[in-house]
Amino acid sequence: MIIAIGIVALVGILTSIDAISGSIASNFSSMGSNSFTFRNYGFSGGMQKRGRKRKYYPRITYQEAIEFKERFDFPSTVSVSTRASSLSTLKHESEKTNPNISVFGIDENYFETSGYEIEKGRNFSETDIRYGSHGVIIGKDIEKKLFPNGKNPIDQLISIGPGKYRVIGVLQSKGSSMGFSGDNNSFIPLTNARQYFSTANPTFTISVRANQQNELEPAVGEAKGLFRVIRKDKIGKEESFEIAKSDSFANLFLENMSFVRIAAIAIALITLLGSAIGLMNMMLVSVTERTREIGVRKAIGASSNTILMQFLIEAIVICQFGGILGIILGVVFGNFVGSIVGGVFIVPWLWMILAIFLCVIVGLLSGLYPAFKASRLDPIESLRYE
Repeated sequence: MIIAIGIVALVGILTSIDAISGSIASNFSSMGSNSFTFRNYGFSGGMQKRGRKRKYYPRITYQEAIEFKERFDFPSTVSVSTRASSLSTLKHESEKTNPNISVFGIDENYFETSGYEIEKGRNFSETDIRYGSHGVIIGKDIEKKLFPNGKNPIDQLISIGPGKYRVIGVLQSKGSSMGFSGDNNSFIPLTNARQYFSTANPTFTISVRANQQNELEPAVGEAKGLFRVIRKDKIGKEESFEIAKSDSFANLFLENMSFVRIAAIAIALITLLGSAIGLMNMMLVSVTERTREIGVRKAIGASSNTILMQFLIEAIVICQFGGILGIILGVVFGNFVGSIVGGVFIVPWLWMILAIFLCVIVGLLSGLYPAFKASRLDPIESLRYE
């Protein structure tokens, strides 16, 4: 049981980490590996250094974002967006959401660059964006909350703050990761957001999706050069903005998770070390209790190597029983934790093989001295023991 607890710590924690990491990677890969985003903040020290601090640049204005969209002629799709609110309550008749809905102002290209897909209804048209129509596209969680019992949300009126908006589309479910849902967002035309959700000095986000994956780096280079001109960054000075590729957030998360993985392995090894000491004591007691049996076996021809192998095999088999139990419980526990935070179910073959290997090592370490002691017992002394 002690060995099983150690294996549960190893397999369970590593399985949950892999499940969560797989979910994060798949969610970001759905955005496509050929997109990148301009933002007005970054992390000092680079991706590979610890102790990063968030570094802020001057905000990206609406005029700068629109100028970039109009002037960037590389084969790609460009979208401009901003977060209008992150604490909104949406209402429809007697139903309403919690006050935690994010409202984004977007243009007609946003969903293509962000990886969202429309399940019902339609996207915003250029006319909607130009004239700031009171249309809204909602996430799946919002649809379930405001329109229960399968009611069709299309063309229904909902309230966002003091304003009335007509639902023109519902997005496909994005699921959740680390407790944050991608289906709890709503989207309105960018011009409407600027008019009715105006905040002091808002910043805008520019997203670019290259037409081909192999064109990503040339697109980044051209975009960086153009935006330096728009932002009036002087030659030889660093950029006053940050470019984040679609997988950079996932890479940062996975990099930090590697430290958790190392800590989990260390905890499991310490637990297994304690298990090995406990098993060694139990095997020494077993040798003492079976001294007479050892004497009988030697008297009828068993060699010292036979006795040595007998006790070694017993120790390894005991460890393997504990390891099998620990692997089963660890896989169940790890996937349960992973499912809570939106992870996918996985069978961690690598960690299972590692657990079996560690059980063999623990069995050898804990059984070697007791087995050696048993093989060296004198048969005459053993026969008259007790």
